[in-house]
Amino acid sequence: DTQTQTHRQTDTQTDRHRQTDTDRHTDQRWQKQNLLGGGNKYSKNTCKNVTFRTVDPHVCCHLPDKGLTRSLKLSPTSPAFRPYRGRSSKPIFVQIAKQVVNLNPTELRLPSRAWKVKLVGEGADDAGGVFDDTITEMCQELQSGVVDLLVHTPNSFADVGSNTDRFLLNPAALSEDHMVQFRFLGILMAVAIRTKKPLDLHLAPWVWKQLCSMPLGGPDLEEVDLLTYRNLLVPVVPGGQNISLTFVNRTEYVERALDYRLHEMDSQVAAVREGMSTIIPVPLLSLLTAQQLEQLVCGLPEVSVDMLKKLVRYRDITESQQLISWFWQSLEEFTNEERVLFLRFVSGRSRLPSNPADITQKFQIIKVDRPINGLPTAQTCFFLLRLPPYTSQAILAERLRYSIHNCPSIDMDNYMLTHNTDPADSHQQGDECIFSDAMHYMH
Repeated sequence: DTQTQTHRQTDTQTDRHRQTDTDRHTDQRWQKQNLLGGGNKYSKNTCKNVTFRTVDPHVCCHLPDKGLTRSLKLSPTSPAFRPYRGRSSKPIFVQIAKQVVNLNPTELRLPSRAWKVKLVGEGADDAGGVFDDTITEMCQELQSGVVDLLVHTPNSFADVGSNTDRFLLNPAALSEDHMVQFRFLGILMAVAIRTKKPLDLHLAPWVWKQLCSMPLGGPDLEEVDLLTYRNLLVPVVPGGQNISLTFVNRTEYVERALDYRLHEMDSQVAAVREGMSTIIPVPLLSLLTAQQLEQLVCGLPEVSVDMLKKLVRYRDITESQQLISWFWQSLEEFTNEERVLFLRFVSGRSRLPSNPADITQKFQIIKVDRPINGLPTAQTCFFLLRLPPYTSQAILAERLRYSIHNCPSIDMDNYMLTHNTDPADSHQQGDECIFSDAMHYMH
């Protein structure tokens, strides 16, 4: 559908070439007429979401049979990092990227999780929780500088204007390895849309606009680089450093300078779109606004207590009991940053989808018969929290805070498998037994 593919394209030749190159690799199964049948039954936004998530269902009816390895001992952001002579650090993002880009794209178009993660030297098998935790680890690496694909906005460095907490694609990341990693970033974004498991990424609106092929202008540059006109040092015409800026040529200078800055990330954006195109119909991204695409990929940054209450299921305890009242009171008193840590503690994820209907797994709370005022434990593969009895709400809040701050990731050895498994949950062990137990780190 040519009209769909060219919708909202920019007027510059660079943008036209960029989108054409990506769309040329898009399989015929992505054609609009094959995707939007019966769309009049849905609202516009629902129809768009269904379109991206129901493509080619025949390849999405089985669990992943591809296992990827992850080693925390090689990740420089992990507390388990063990550098030694002859071996360099290798971020989890890089470890997984090298494996995923060699897979057949049809094997990644799954509705729950796109691959299984085999943990090297860790005591857990992947039944979903390890996949979620690995995605969260990779997002943290991207935004911590360990992987150099993203950079803070210039406004962040200058501490002026808006989007000071946001990231842009790194225009200096141009090597072949960088392009492979950008394609993998696109795969991650598309997998997040397909699986309804958001990524914890804080990208500037500029990036989402480019991914949707929306035109950029001066206001977009101002949102990320308020001081650009005062600090522009790159010659924008041949021999520009030898040409004096005059009243006569001022218009050409501003136009060329603006065009340079607005398109300095085109290669990186094209690589991300190419990765996305292996999983979802990239031409149809032009149907979305930048905000809609960001919500599909990243959900909402705020962890809503009300949403968690709608998802909860109690076991061996009722909503009316004091322990549950204390728990929700504690969660409501937490800052959003603490609620994000809590969500990762119990699920492996850092964000919830923007639409509650996209959350297919219930949040479970179990009362366990353990020593009073002990530390809570969690099983990420089942979105499950175990609470021992407490003598006050303050102690419950303190123990919960300690756990979420001191156990940000899954158990790193077999301690939990042998020391902290409830017999009542033996039927759930199956493929995975992942515990987030802060008590382990006290030994």
